[in-house]
Amino acid sequence: MNRADKYKAVKAEITAIYHENKGRYGYRRITAELHKRNFLLNHKTVQRLMKELGLVCRVRIEKISFL
Repeated sequence: MNRADKYKAVKAEITAIYHENKGRYGYRRITAELHKRNFLLNHKTVQRLMKELGLVCRVRIEKISFL
């Protein structure tokens, strides 16, 4: 069995979660969301699959008010 075939459904789910949240979820939050959807995966696996898919979390920049 090929690894690409093994994680095909998971990759689709990761991509869906990523786009549902406008690219703001990183591997930790996506792992938690996958657990809610009954995909039990290690966070390291999710991190590796996201890297393969080219999905990177967009970091929110906090605006500082000086007033």
